Amino acid sequence: MSINSSVAGNGTASNSSTTILLGRILLSVIFLLSGFGKLTAISGTAGYFGALGLPVPTVTAVLVGLIELLGGLAILVGFQTRIVAWVLAIFTIATGLVAHTGWADQMQ
Repeated sequence: MSINSSVAGNGTASNSSTTILLGRILLSVIFLLSGFGKLTAISGTAGYFGALGLPVPTVTAVLVGLIELLGGLAILVGFQTRIVAWVLAIFTIATGLVAHTGWADQMQ
């Protein structure tokens, strides 16, 4: 009886860790691509931030790009995942409130 329950437990643990890894990879890709895109097209990002009225658009663009890139990388490698996840969650909410308010715009 205990053999069957330990086998079932091992299968569940394996599936759980695989699911967590897959979730971390998929979540990190979103932030990595977004951060990389902002940092490689910094003038366009700064122009967009300037149009939003954000202060010091170039510096803000670099900071936002670094938060997304480094946060995505931290999630991917498993570094301080709970803290980074909270930081990225708060960052995402703030981004939604500041930069993505045009619900009629299909690019939002």
